[in-house]
Amino acid sequence: MISSRARPICETLSVIVYHHLTYANHTPSQSYRTFRPNRQTTKPRHERPHKPTARDLRRPIPFVTNLKEVRDPDEALSLFHEYHQMGFKHDYPSYSALIYKLARSRNFEAVETLLRYIQNYNIRCKDTLFIALIQHYGKSQLPEKAIELFHQMTSFNCFRTLQSFNALLNVLVDNGRFDDAKEMFKRSSKMGFRPNSVSFNIMIKGWLRRGEWERACQMFDEMLENKVEATVVTYNGLIGFLCKKGDLDTAQGLLDDMTQKGKKPNAVTYALLMEGLCFVGKFKEAKKMMFDMEYQGCKPRMVNYGVLMSDLGKRGKIEEAKALLLEMKKRRFKPDVVTYNILINYLCKGGRTAEAYKVLVQMQVQGCEPNAATYRMMVDGFCQTGEFEGGLNVLNIMLTSKHCPCLETFYCLIMGLVKCGKMDGACFVLEEMEKRKMRFDLESWEALVRDACGVCILFVLLRAENGCNNSSRSSLGNTLIRKNVDMKQYKLSK
Repeated sequence: MISSRARPICETLSVIVYHHLTYANHTPSQSYRTFRPNRQTTKPRHERPHKPTARDLRRPIPFVTNLKEVRDPDEALSLFHEYHQMGFKHDYPSYSALIYKLARSRNFEAVETLLRYIQNYNIRCKDTLFIALIQHYGKSQLPEKAIELFHQMTSFNCFRTLQSFNALLNVLVDNGRFDDAKEMFKRSSKMGFRPNSVSFNIMIKGWLRRGEWERACQMFDEMLENKVEATVVTYNGLIGFLCKKGDLDTAQGLLDDMTQKGKKPNAVTYALLMEGLCFVGKFKEAKKMMFDMEYQGCKPRMVNYGVLMSDLGKRGKIEEAKALLLEMKKRRFKPDVVTYNILINYLCKGGRTAEAYKVLVQMQVQGCEPNAATYRMMVDGFCQTGEFEGGLNVLNIMLTSKHCPCLETFYCLIMGLVKCGKMDGACFVLEEMEKRKMRFDLESWEALVRDACGVCILFVLLRAENGCNNSSRSSLGNTLIRKNVDMKQYKLSK
């Protein structure tokens, strides 16, 4: 595999941060300013001193401003170092901005290195930093790391808040650790927290995900007993569960109870009810509800149109879905990326990739930027119809737009390109995978070897060796022997 030319973050991070923090106390604190060489200086005007305004206090920090424009984590670290060399004194805003950047790229090793320095040099942190990191650990399916960080918060001269408690509670529920979430919720008072509506909503969500309707209702009752007011989110969770089960009568009863208690349903509430109607085959009633909600003082949103478009797509009524999109525009609703993605998804599933690609172009013309899901569906759609060069072209655009497909999409595209003999294209995809440190497991490599033939197998094994250990190479070699490939030819090709 082609190795990344960028210097790994953790090789330089320790040196840079150590150098900065060691001499920070000997460097005069500098005001935030942008460095502009050869700028002519002007004689300062004598003005009466004035109290700093809110605008002065919110002056942008040059490093943080520039960091927002950087996507690559290696470049972010280089920028951090460049500012340090120019004499800029990094403090909490700089470190937190860099940590956010590294966490989004899932480079938690570098994040933890930075946190150790922050801890050792007693840089005071805000709880928002830890809440964001707990959420990133959750998204990366690292609940143990989230738990560890939550317990370490006090060592960073930072108080644990109810918001951080709720963040961890949600991570545990979302990562299938509901038993741990229950135990943590029980110990909330001992930890100094009084659960609020968010805490109860998370627990209700956990019970509903287990299909435990009665236990969810008990949690709802406990919520009211503790004089915690139920929110629209609380009712939406319960209504959504009932609608998925097709129990529309009970869902309607909850809606009535909600309005009687002065809780105004929002667009999501109606979308859930519309989804329930579509689930039982009542599309017309669902569409009528979208107009009824407006009469009730709740303006329809994209989510309501999305429910109708999804139902039409599932039933193969693509032309009606397109007509609904035009209707939205006539009513001066600007479709968002989710709305376009629904149409693209069902067009691709129906093998109509050329039409889906036109929708992709159309949304860009309308000023709506595709997201990672848009490109992924297009690449998968082209692979499904055997148009692998089309998939490669979309992948190229996707990577240029700083998005990255999942491993399954890479695999499907490489398999197709290899079968078609498009070795240059397959090589390009493998190199892009290596840049992003994404590699197939042994089973995926063996599948490629089994399904390819001739020189394609040799190419596949050559590429595989760079991503496999010795036992994996041996297994791949055995697969080649079963395919009657000349191993002498393989060795010569190396």
